[in-house]
Amino acid sequence: MRATLYFYAVVFYPFLSIGSTCDPSEYRTALGECCPMCNVGTVVHRDCTGYMSTTCKPCPPGTFMSQPNGLHRCFTCKNCAKSQGLYIQSKCTTIKDTVCDVLDGYYCIDYSDSQCRRAQIHRVCRPGQETKTPGTKASDTECVDCAHGFYSPSGLNCTKWRDCAARNEILKECGSPVKDVTCEQKPKERNGLVDLILTTLEDFYRFLLGSESQ
Repeated sequence: MRATLYFYAVVFYPFLSIGSTCDPSEYRTALGECCPMCNVGTVVHRDCTGYMSTTCKPCPPGTFMSQPNGLHRCFTCKNCAKSQGLYIQSKCTTIKDTVCDVLDGYYCIDYSDSQCRRAQIHRVCRPGQETKTPGTKASDTECVDCAHGFYSPSGLNCTKWRDCAARNEILKECGSPVKDVTCEQKPKERNGLVDLILTTLEDFYRFLLGSESQ
C-alpha cells in the first residue's frame, strides 16, 4: 500500500503542480513550478527549487526592468537618436526606460506607448508662399500661396506689392508671387513759360555778342 501511494505521488504530483495556477506574485518556470517573482530592476538568475527561493540578478547598464517579473533577461534601453528627430528627456535607469522627446523644429510621425518613436523636420514653405500655421511637436508646418498682389521671396510672410502711384512714381516692372514691383521716378516736365523766357534770354545774349563784334 505504501509503495502504491509513493508511485502515485511521484507520477501524478508534477502534473497537478503544472496544472495549478500560480499566485500573482509568482511566475511559472519551464518545468511548471511556481516561483516568487524578482523585483523591479532585477531578473531571474536561477529558478526556485524545493528548498531554495528564486535567485535574482540586477539589470546591467543599458538595460532595465520596470515591473516584478519571472524573466531571465532585462529590456534594452531605448535610444533617442538625433537622426530620428529625438533627444533624451530622461535617462534610462535599471527600473525605468529612457524617455525621449521631439527636437525643436521637428514633429512626431510615429507615436506609440505614450512616446514618440520617430520625428521628422518641419516643412519649409517655398518662395511665393507663407506660413499659415507654424509647426509643433505634433504637427507639420502648413503653407499657403500668396494672394495676387502679394509676394514672398523667402517663404515666410506675404507682403503687399509696392504702390507706385502712392509714391508719386510710375511702374517700371510688374511684381510676381516671389518679387515686388519696381517703381521709378516720373520724368520731369518742363514749364513752357520758363522755356520761352530762357530762349528769349539766350537770343538776346547772342544779339549782344554779335553787336559788340561789329
